[in-house]
Amino acid sequence: MQNLRKAWKKASPATRDGLKGSIFTNKEGKVVRMGPIKEHPNLESFVRSFADGKPYIGVGAWNGSPGVKTDNDQSSAGKGTKNAVITYSDGDASPGHPDDKTAHRAPMEQVRMVESFEAAEAHQPENHNGEVGIDLHNKSNKPCRYFFYDNYWNGNGTAGANFDNPLKSIQLAPKASKFVPLKKTFKGRVQRGTKIPATWVEFQCQAANDGWAHGDISLQQGCDGAATIQGTDGAPHGSGLIGGFTKDVITHAPAAAKVKREDGVVCLASTMGNWMAGPNEAAAEWLFKEVGQKKAYIKGGSGTDIISSKNRRFDVCFY
Repeated sequence: MQNLRKAWKKASPATRDGLKGSIFTNKEGKVVRMGPIKEHPNLESFVRSFADGKPYIGVGAWNGSPGVKTDNDQSSAGKGTKNAVITYSDGDASPGHPDDKTAHRAPMEQVRMVESFEAAEAHQPENHNGEVGIDLHNKSNKPCRYFFYDNYWNGNGTAGANFDNPLKSIQLAPKASKFVPLKKTFKGRVQRGTKIPATWVEFQCQAANDGWAHGDISLQQGCDGAATIQGTDGAPHGSGLIGGFTKDVITHAPAAAKVKREDGVVCLASTMGNWMAGPNEAAAEWLFKEVGQKKAYIKGGSGTDIISSKNRRFDVCFY
Protein backbone atom coordinates (compact mmCIF):
# COMPACT_ATOMS: atom_id res chain seq x y z
CA MET A 1 0.00 0.00 0.00
CA GLN A 2 2.84 2.36 0.84
CA ASN A 3 4.41 1.91 -2.62
CA LEU A 4 1.02 2.20 -4.30
CA ARG A 5 0.37 5.54 -2.60
CA LYS A 6 3.83 6.84 -3.60
CA ALA A 7 3.30 5.82 -7.22
CA TRP A 8 -0.15 7.42 -7.30
CA LYS A 9 1.25 10.66 -5.88
CA LYS A 10 3.85 10.79 -8.67
CA ALA A 11 1.44 9.73 -11.45
CA SER A 12 0.67 12.19 -14.23
CA PRO A 13 -2.88 13.51 -14.80
CA ALA A 14 -3.11 11.34 -17.92
CA THR A 15 -2.15 8.23 -15.95
CA ARG A 16 -4.71 9.02 -13.26
CA ASP A 17 -7.44 9.56 -15.86
CA GLY A 18 -6.65 6.15 -17.32
CA LEU A 19 -7.06 4.55 -13.91
CA LYS A 20 -10.52 5.93 -13.12
CA GLY A 21 -12.69 3.21 -11.64
CA SER A 22 -9.74 1.12 -10.52
CA ILE A 23 -7.96 3.31 -7.95
CA PHE A 24 -10.05 4.61 -5.05
CA THR A 25 -9.03 7.52 -2.83
CA ASN A 26 -10.47 9.28 0.18
CA LYS A 27 -11.45 12.95 0.30
CA GLU A 28 -7.82 13.91 0.97
CA GLY A 29 -6.74 12.14 -2.21
CA LYS A 30 -5.01 9.28 -0.35
CA VAL A 31 -5.35 5.85 -1.95
CA VAL A 32 -7.45 3.47 0.15
CA ARG A 33 -8.13 0.62 -2.29
CA MET A 34 -7.59 -0.58 -5.82
CA GLY A 35 -9.82 -2.72 -8.00
CA PRO A 36 -9.12 -6.10 -9.64
CA ILE A 37 -6.18 -6.03 -12.05
CA LYS A 38 -7.74 -8.55 -14.43
CA GLU A 39 -10.52 -6.09 -15.31
CA HIS A 40 -8.29 -3.04 -15.77
CA PRO A 41 -5.35 -3.43 -18.22
CA ASN A 42 -4.07 0.07 -17.39
CA LEU A 43 -3.95 -0.90 -13.72
CA GLU A 44 -1.67 -3.85 -14.45
CA SER A 45 0.88 -1.60 -16.18
CA PHE A 46 0.68 0.90 -13.33
CA VAL A 47 1.21 -1.75 -10.64
CA ARG A 48 4.13 -3.28 -12.53
CA SER A 49 5.82 0.14 -12.58
CA PHE A 50 6.53 -0.19 -8.85
CA ALA A 51 5.85 -3.82 -7.89
CA ASP A 52 6.92 -6.05 -10.79
CA GLY A 53 8.80 -9.08 -9.51
CA LYS A 54 7.79 -8.52 -5.89
CA PRO A 55 4.25 -9.92 -5.47
CA TYR A 56 2.31 -12.19 -7.83
CA ILE A 57 0.39 -9.68 -9.95
CA GLY A 58 -1.73 -12.30 -11.65
CA VAL A 59 -0.65 -13.06 -15.22
CA GLY A 60 1.26 -16.31 -14.83
CA ALA A 61 1.36 -19.21 -17.29
CA TRP A 62 -2.08 -20.72 -17.68
CA ASN A 63 -4.03 -22.75 -20.23
CA GLY A 64 -1.44 -22.49 -22.99
CA SER A 65 -0.48 -18.87 -22.33
CA PRO A 66 3.19 -18.32 -21.39
CA GLY A 67 2.20 -15.60 -18.92
CA VAL A 68 4.62 -13.02 -17.53
CA LYS A 69 8.02 -14.24 -16.38
CA THR A 70 8.07 -12.28 -13.14
CA ASP A 71 4.68 -13.72 -12.19
CA ASN A 72 5.81 -17.23 -13.12
CA ASP A 73 8.83 -16.77 -10.87
CA GLN A 74 6.58 -15.72 -8.00
CA SER A 75 4.26 -18.70 -8.38
CA SER A 76 6.90 -21.39 -8.95
CA ALA A 77 7.66 -23.80 -6.14
CA GLY A 78 10.56 -22.90 -3.88
CA LYS A 79 12.61 -25.08 -1.56
CA GLY A 80 9.79 -24.88 0.93
CA THR A 81 9.46 -24.71 4.67
CA LYS A 82 7.17 -26.15 7.29
CA ASN A 83 7.17 -22.89 9.21
CA ALA A 84 6.22 -19.56 7.69
CA VAL A 85 5.68 -16.10 9.16
CA ILE A 86 3.36 -13.73 7.29
CA THR A 87 3.42 -10.05 8.18
CA TYR A 88 1.37 -7.07 7.06
CA SER A 89 2.86 -3.63 7.47
CA ASP A 90 2.61 -0.07 6.20
CA GLY A 91 6.41 -0.09 6.43
CA ASP A 92 8.83 -2.68 5.07
CA ALA A 93 7.79 -6.24 5.87
CA SER A 94 10.09 -7.91 3.32
CA PRO A 95 12.21 -10.92 4.38
CA GLY A 96 15.65 -10.00 5.63
CA HIS A 97 14.82 -6.41 6.53
CA PRO A 98 16.75 -5.42 9.69
CA ASP A 99 13.71 -3.95 11.42
CA ASP A 100 11.97 -6.01 14.06
CA LYS A 101 9.19 -7.84 12.20
CA THR A 102 6.80 -7.41 15.12
CA ALA A 103 7.42 -3.69 15.58
CA HIS A 104 4.45 -2.72 13.42
CA ARG A 105 1.96 -4.70 15.48
CA ALA A 106 -0.31 -2.58 17.64
CA PRO A 107 -0.81 -3.64 21.27
CA MET A 108 -3.97 -5.71 21.55
CA GLU A 109 -5.76 -3.04 23.59
CA GLN A 110 -5.21 -0.56 20.73
CA VAL A 111 -6.75 -2.74 18.04
CA ARG A 112 -9.99 -1.08 16.94
CA MET A 113 -12.83 -3.57 17.06
CA VAL A 114 -16.21 -3.10 15.39
CA GLU A 115 -18.49 -1.33 17.83
CA SER A 116 -21.16 -3.64 19.19
CA PHE A 117 -24.25 -1.48 19.29
CA GLU A 118 -25.91 -3.55 22.02
CA ALA A 119 -23.13 -2.71 24.48
CA ALA A 120 -23.19 0.97 23.57
CA GLU A 121 -26.96 1.09 24.10
CA ALA A 122 -26.97 -0.64 27.48
CA HIS A 123 -27.26 2.59 29.48
CA GLN A 124 -29.07 4.83 27.00
CA PRO A 125 -32.70 5.91 27.39
CA GLU A 126 -35.35 4.28 25.19
CA ASN A 127 -36.78 7.57 23.89
CA HIS A 128 -35.09 8.32 20.57
CA ASN A 129 -37.39 11.09 19.34
CA GLY A 130 -35.53 13.60 17.24
CA GLU A 131 -32.39 11.48 16.87
CA VAL A 132 -30.79 10.78 13.49
CA GLY A 133 -30.55 7.16 12.39
CA ILE A 134 -32.71 4.24 11.30
CA ASP A 135 -35.40 2.04 12.80
CA LEU A 136 -34.04 -1.38 11.84
CA HIS A 137 -36.42 -4.35 11.53
CA ASN A 138 -35.55 -8.03 11.14
CA LYS A 139 -38.62 -9.37 9.35
CA SER A 140 -37.07 -12.82 8.86
CA ASN A 141 -37.48 -15.96 10.94
CA LYS A 142 -33.78 -16.13 11.82
CA PRO A 143 -31.53 -14.05 14.09
CA CYS A 144 -29.20 -11.81 12.13
CA ARG A 145 -26.35 -9.36 12.75
CA TYR A 146 -26.43 -6.22 10.61
CA PHE A 147 -23.33 -4.19 9.79
CA PHE A 148 -23.05 -0.48 8.99
CA TYR A 149 -20.37 0.73 6.57
CA ASP A 150 -19.44 4.39 6.18
CA ASN A 151 -18.06 5.16 2.69
CA TYR A 152 -14.32 5.78 2.39
CA TRP A 153 -15.03 8.92 0.36
CA ASN A 154 -17.96 10.67 -1.28
CA GLY A 155 -18.13 12.73 -4.45
CA ASN A 156 -20.74 14.21 -6.76
CA GLY A 157 -22.75 11.10 -7.55
CA THR A 158 -19.82 8.82 -6.73
CA ALA A 159 -18.53 7.11 -3.60
CA GLY A 160 -15.70 4.91 -2.42
CA ALA A 161 -17.44 1.79 -1.14
CA ASN A 162 -16.11 0.39 2.12
CA PHE A 163 -15.78 -3.40 2.02
CA ASP A 164 -13.57 -4.10 5.01
CA ASN A 165 -14.05 -1.60 7.85
CA PRO A 166 -17.58 -1.69 9.34
CA LEU A 167 -18.52 1.14 11.67
CA LYS A 168 -20.87 -0.76 13.98
CA SER A 169 -23.12 -3.78 14.12
CA ILE A 170 -26.30 -4.91 15.84
CA GLN A 171 -27.79 -8.36 16.44
CA LEU A 172 -31.56 -8.70 16.07
CA ALA A 173 -33.71 -11.68 17.00
CA PRO A 174 -36.37 -12.86 14.51
CA LYS A 175 -39.13 -10.25 14.07
CA ALA A 176 -37.26 -7.82 16.37
CA SER A 177 -36.68 -4.09 15.82
CA LYS A 178 -34.23 -1.53 17.19
CA PHE A 179 -33.42 2.13 16.64
CA VAL A 180 -29.78 2.60 15.55
CA PRO A 181 -28.46 6.15 16.07
CA LEU A 182 -25.92 7.48 13.58
CA LYS A 183 -23.98 10.68 13.11
CA LYS A 184 -25.39 13.21 10.65
CA THR A 185 -22.23 12.74 8.57
CA PHE A 186 -22.93 9.04 7.94
CA LYS A 187 -23.09 8.16 4.26
CA GLY A 188 -22.89 4.49 3.43
CA ARG A 189 -24.96 1.35 3.85
CA VAL A 190 -26.29 -1.37 6.14
CA GLN A 191 -26.29 -5.04 5.13
CA ARG A 192 -26.70 -8.51 6.56
CA GLY A 193 -23.34 -9.74 7.83
CA THR A 194 -20.03 -8.73 6.28
CA LYS A 195 -19.89 -10.88 3.13
CA ILE A 196 -20.84 -10.21 -0.45
CA PRO A 197 -22.90 -10.80 -2.52
CA ALA A 198 -25.36 -8.90 -0.34
CA THR A 199 -28.33 -6.58 -0.59
CA TRP A 200 -27.25 -3.04 0.23
CA VAL A 201 -29.52 -0.46 1.89
CA GLU A 202 -27.67 2.74 0.98
CA PHE A 203 -28.36 6.06 2.68
CA GLN A 204 -26.93 9.32 3.93
CA CYS A 205 -28.21 10.92 7.11
CA GLN A 206 -27.93 14.56 6.10
CA ALA A 207 -27.33 15.77 2.56
CA ALA A 208 -25.30 18.93 2.05
CA ASN A 209 -27.81 20.52 -0.33
CA ASP A 210 -31.11 20.18 1.59
CA GLY A 211 -30.23 18.75 5.02
CA TRP A 212 -32.51 15.74 4.52
CA ALA A 213 -31.73 12.03 4.61
CA HIS A 214 -31.79 10.16 1.28
CA GLY A 215 -31.59 6.44 0.61
CA ASP A 216 -32.17 3.57 -1.81
CA ILE A 217 -31.75 -0.18 -2.28
CA SER A 218 -28.87 -1.50 -4.40
CA LEU A 219 -28.48 -5.00 -5.84
CA GLN A 220 -25.38 -4.19 -7.86
CA GLN A 221 -23.15 -6.11 -5.43
CA GLY A 222 -25.58 -9.00 -5.35
CA CYS A 223 -28.68 -9.97 -3.40
CA ASP A 224 -28.98 -12.09 -0.26
CA GLY A 225 -32.64 -11.30 0.32
CA ALA A 226 -35.32 -8.64 0.19
CA ALA A 227 -35.08 -5.24 1.88
CA THR A 228 -37.01 -1.97 1.97
CA ILE A 229 -36.37 1.63 3.01
CA GLN A 230 -39.05 4.19 3.91
CA GLY A 231 -39.05 7.70 5.36
CA THR A 232 -40.61 8.38 8.77
CA ASP A 233 -41.54 12.06 8.41
CA GLY A 234 -45.03 11.45 7.08
CA ALA A 235 -44.47 13.38 3.83
CA PRO A 236 -45.31 11.98 0.36
CA HIS A 237 -41.63 11.85 -0.55
CA GLY A 238 -40.98 9.83 2.62
CA SER A 239 -43.66 7.57 4.10
CA GLY A 240 -45.65 7.57 0.89
CA LEU A 241 -42.79 6.06 -1.07
CA ILE A 242 -41.06 2.75 -0.31
CA GLY A 243 -37.83 1.69 -1.95
CA GLY A 244 -36.93 -1.94 -2.44
CA PHE A 245 -39.02 -5.12 -2.42
CA THR A 246 -40.34 -7.79 -0.03
CA LYS A 247 -40.58 -11.01 -2.04
CA ASP A 248 -38.13 -13.89 -2.29
CA VAL A 249 -36.22 -13.50 -5.56
CA ILE A 250 -33.55 -16.12 -4.87
CA THR A 251 -35.31 -19.49 -4.52
CA HIS A 252 -36.68 -19.68 -8.05
CA ALA A 253 -33.90 -17.75 -9.79
CA PRO A 254 -32.05 -19.51 -12.65
CA ALA A 255 -28.98 -21.45 -11.58
CA ALA A 256 -26.74 -19.20 -13.70
CA ALA A 257 -27.78 -16.21 -11.58
CA LYS A 258 -26.85 -17.83 -8.25
CA VAL A 259 -23.59 -18.19 -6.36
CA LYS A 260 -22.75 -19.76 -3.02
CA ARG A 261 -21.22 -17.14 -0.77
CA GLU A 262 -18.14 -17.79 1.36
CA ASP A 263 -20.36 -18.55 4.37
CA GLY A 264 -22.41 -21.09 2.39
CA VAL A 265 -25.45 -18.84 1.79
CA VAL A 266 -26.89 -19.00 -1.74
CA CYS A 267 -27.27 -15.49 -3.22
CA LEU A 268 -27.78 -13.76 -6.53
CA ALA A 269 -24.44 -12.72 -8.02
CA SER A 270 -23.23 -9.16 -8.57
CA THR A 271 -24.73 -7.43 -11.59
CA MET A 272 -21.75 -5.07 -11.97
CA GLY A 273 -18.87 -7.35 -10.99
CA ASN A 274 -16.05 -6.94 -8.48
CA TRP A 275 -12.65 -8.46 -7.68
CA MET A 276 -14.17 -11.96 -7.43
CA ALA A 277 -15.94 -12.13 -10.81
CA GLY A 278 -17.30 -10.05 -13.66
CA PRO A 279 -20.91 -8.90 -14.09
CA ASN A 280 -23.47 -11.69 -13.96
CA GLU A 281 -25.92 -11.04 -16.79
CA ALA A 282 -28.28 -13.84 -15.73
CA ALA A 283 -28.69 -12.22 -12.31
CA ALA A 284 -29.25 -8.79 -13.87
CA GLU A 285 -31.88 -10.13 -16.30
CA TRP A 286 -33.71 -11.95 -13.48
CA LEU A 287 -33.71 -8.91 -11.18
CA PHE A 288 -34.93 -6.58 -13.94
CA LYS A 289 -37.87 -8.96 -14.35
CA GLU A 290 -38.62 -9.65 -10.68
CA VAL A 291 -37.76 -6.30 -9.04
CA GLY A 292 -37.14 -3.64 -11.69
CA GLN A 293 -34.73 -0.72 -11.78
CA LYS A 294 -37.33 1.63 -10.28
CA LYS A 295 -37.33 -0.23 -6.95
CA ALA A 296 -33.58 -0.98 -6.70
CA TYR A 297 -30.35 -0.21 -8.50
CA ILE A 298 -29.59 -3.21 -10.68
CA LYS A 299 -27.39 -1.66 -13.36
CA GLY A 300 -26.37 1.93 -13.84
CA GLY A 301 -26.88 4.93 -11.60
CA SER A 302 -30.31 6.21 -12.65
CA GLY A 303 -33.98 5.24 -12.84
CA THR A 304 -34.29 4.19 -9.18
CA ASP A 305 -36.54 5.83 -6.59
CA ILE A 306 -34.56 7.85 -4.05
CA ILE A 307 -36.34 7.81 -0.70
CA SER A 308 -36.10 11.02 1.35
CA SER A 309 -36.85 11.88 4.96
CA LYS A 310 -36.91 15.44 6.25
CA ASN A 311 -36.48 14.28 9.86
CA ARG A 312 -33.31 12.34 8.86
CA ARG A 313 -34.69 8.99 9.96
CA PHE A 314 -35.68 5.85 8.01
CA ASP A 315 -37.54 2.62 8.54
CA VAL A 316 -35.31 -0.15 7.13
CA CYS A 317 -36.62 -3.71 6.89
CA PHE A 318 -34.73 -6.89 5.99
CA TYR A 319 -36.82 -9.93 5.01
